[in-house]
Amino acid sequence: MTLGWDSHWEAEFAPYARQGLLPGRVVRVDRGQCDVLTADGVVRADTAFVTPNDPMRVLCTGDWAAVDPEGGSPRYVRAYLPRRTAFVRSTSSKRSDGQILAANVDHAVVAVSLAVELDLGRVERFLALAWESGAQPVVVLSKADLVPDPVTLAHLVQDVETAAPGVAVLTVSALHGDGLDELRALTGNGTAVLLGQSGAGKSTLANALVGTDVMDVRAARDVDGKGRHTTTTRNLLPLPGGGVLIDTPGLRGVGLYDAETGVGQVFSEIEELAARCRFHDCSHSSEPGCAVAAAVDSGELPVRRLESYRKLVRENQWIVAKTDARLRAEIRKDWKRKGAEGRAAMRAKRGPWT
Repeated sequence: MTLGWDSHWEAEFAPYARQGLLPGRVVRVDRGQCDVLTADGVVRADTAFVTPNDPMRVLCTGDWAAVDPEGGSPRYVRAYLPRRTAFVRSTSSKRSDGQILAANVDHAVVAVSLAVELDLGRVERFLALAWESGAQPVVVLSKADLVPDPVTLAHLVQDVETAAPGVAVLTVSALHGDGLDELRALTGNGTAVLLGQSGAGKSTLANALVGTDVMDVRAARDVDGKGRHTTTTRNLLPLPGGGVLIDTPGLRGVGLYDAETGVGQVFSEIEELAARCRFHDCSHSSEPGCAVAAAVDSGELPVRRLESYRKLVRENQWIVAKTDARLRAEIRKDWKRKGAEGRAAMRAKRGPWT
């Protein structure tokens, strides 16, 4: 079996194989059902057994699943294997739960359109989630043909490289095929997830990598360069040269979800400077001996980078605190319920004379 199946997954699946279940990779998930690609082809399966109340544990595109053998109607996904990596964002709901966008990903390809003004803060946000997932991020500046001046293009690449330390930045024109070979070399090894806003050209890139029109493509609006959500589900696409691509819908909201490590990775130069501050709890604002403030004053560290860092740190701290408070409330509620059940059981055991 291809699609990333290896000795690790085979060992993890061994208990399910003894039960007669089939291994397969989740291609897409709909409400109550999913498509699973097995050695025998695509299986349409029911997800009733893998739909818990916890949104972090629901079945996701990219998961390796244990599926009923042929003969049942319907066929069920009985379980899925523990994930190596998971790309998670915070939902837009008031609860701010985590939402898994893709599982078992090796490369997170962040598509950024050059048809509109660069939003470096959004790039940093995507990269924080990518690093936190455990995948290796790469930034693809798509629609590079819209920036014909090589000097201007070089400056744009440099700006993104400053916002993405340790991350490869590729310029790609799917229209002319420029940069696609380098992107194919990257995505041809393992599993890559394609991320970005609507209008970033993700579906066009997916079609170019697959070699055929597997995803619908529409023109972005001229007024703001935004797309029209032509991709509405997360789809797993086998690539002709090997590897797997997961295409995702355009993301309007990219909320952090317990991404402290990812934020630190994106702003690694600030973390390194902070280690040299006089006070370990330095806020990098007005404290004496602040190495971060000194780097800003000298021009070594752009003010925009520090402001973006502070914003993402504050947001992540708020999400973590809110999640911890909700968990504590749920634990207290569970304790009260179990206490009430225990008292009722004791009264029943003692009888009506106590």
